[in-house]
Amino acid sequence: MNYSEALEYIHGTKKFGWKLGLHNIGTLLELMGNPHRKLKYVHVAGTNGKGSTVAFISSILAEAGYKVGIYTSPYLEKFTERIRINGDDIPETELARITGFVKEKVDLMVERGENHPTEFEIVTAIAFQYYFESKCDIVVLEVGLGGRFDSTNIIDTPLAAVITTINYDHMEYLGNTLSKIAFEKAGIIKKGGDVVLYPQQPEPEKVFLDACRERNCTLHQVDFSRLCLKEYGMEGQVFDLGSYKELKISLLGKHQLKNAAVAVKTVEVLREKGIGIDEAAVRKGLMNAKWPGRLEVLCKEPVFLIDGAHNLEGVKNLAQNLSLYFPGKKVIFIFGVLKDKDYKSMAEVISPLAGRFITVTPENERAMDAKDLAILLKSYCKNVDASDTIEEAIEKSIALATSDDVICAFGSLYYIGDVRKHFRLRSR
Repeated sequence: MNYSEALEYIHGTKKFGWKLGLHNIGTLLELMGNPHRKLKYVHVAGTNGKGSTVAFISSILAEAGYKVGIYTSPYLEKFTERIRINGDDIPETELARITGFVKEKVDLMVERGENHPTEFEIVTAIAFQYYFESKCDIVVLEVGLGGRFDSTNIIDTPLAAVITTINYDHMEYLGNTLSKIAFEKAGIIKKGGDVVLYPQQPEPEKVFLDACRERNCTLHQVDFSRLCLKEYGMEGQVFDLGSYKELKISLLGKHQLKNAAVAVKTVEVLREKGIGIDEAAVRKGLMNAKWPGRLEVLCKEPVFLIDGAHNLEGVKNLAQNLSLYFPGKKVIFIFGVLKDKDYKSMAEVISPLAGRFITVTPENERAMDAKDLAILLKSYCKNVDASDTIEEAIEKSIALATSDDVICAFGSLYYIGDVRKHFRLRSR
C-alpha cells in the first residue's frame, strides 16, 4: 500500500459514519496488540482552545527534551498533520505501511462479524501504532468529539486530563445544555487522575467538580487572575503569569494567553509526577508553539488573516481580537460555514465589524452553500457577494482592499487550509 492508496482507504471508510463508543476501537487495538497501553498521555478535551493548548504543551515538552506524539484533528492542508512527533508530520511511507497493518486487523474484525470501524477510529489506531513504534515519551492527545465515547478515550488514566473552555457545539451528539456537553467532556476524567480545568461557567464547572470528587481525582484549577498582558502586536504577545515574568507567545489573541496558562498549569502537574521540565523549556516552548489557522497572519499589505472560528464562542473571540488589534477598522470578511453550525448568531456577532462579506462554500458535505449564506448576510451588511470558488474570494478581497485594510477569512476549518495553501502558492 502506498500513500495515495492509504488515503483512499482511510477516506473510503467515511461511509461507515461517525459512531461514538469504545467497543470498535477497543477490538481493533486488541488485534493490534494494544499499542495504546504502552504509552503515557496528556489528554485534552473541550469546545474551543484544544488545539492551541495541545500546541503549547507539546512544544514545552519537546523543548524539555522529550519525544512527543501530537494527535489533532482536523488537518488544514495535508492529512499527515494530524499525526506528528515533535512537530514533524508522520512520513507518508510510514502512514502507508501502518495503514496496511491496521487494514489487515479491520478485515479480520469484519470477518468475525464485528462492525467496520469508522474513519476516526482507524486514524486513531494508526496514530497509536506510530507513537508506540516510535517510542514516544509522552503523547499529547486531542479528543475528536466529546470525550466519554470518543475513540481517544480508550486510554487508561493519563498523566493529566485537561479540560479547556466549554460551550455550545456539536449539540446533536453531545446534548443541548452546557451540563450535558460537560458530562460528555468529563468522560476523560478517570479514577485517581489529575485534572487541569480551565475556569468554567457555573453549570459545566459543577459537572467537572462532581466528576473529580466521584472519581477521587486531584483537581488543578487554572487561575486567570495571575495573567497580566504587557505587550501585544502582530508579532506576538508578552505577559506575566504569577511568578513567571515576561513570557512570550507568537500566537495572537487574548484568548491564547488563557490557553498558555492552562498549558503552564499542566506542565506544573507533570513536574509533580517527576517529569523534568525547567523554566527555560517553558519559556522557549511557549514562544515556539505554532498553531496554524488561528488568527494567523498570511499577508501584511493588506493585512490578511485566517481564523478557524466555527462556533459562537470562537467568533466572539475573533470579534474581540479584531477590535483589539485593528480598532475602528471595517473588515472585509470571507465567510464559509457548515449548515449544522449556529451561523445566524455568528453573523450577528461579527457583522458590526464588517465592511463587506464574501461568502464561500467549504469543501465538506455539510457545507452551507455560499449563495444561501449571502442571502442571510444581506440583512446584516449591505455589501455581500457570493463566490464560486475560494480562490476567487481571496483575489476579489485583495482587489477591493487598500494597503490599510484588513481581510479575515473565518467560519470553518474545512476551507481555511485552502486559503493558506493559496497564499503559499501565490508567493512562489
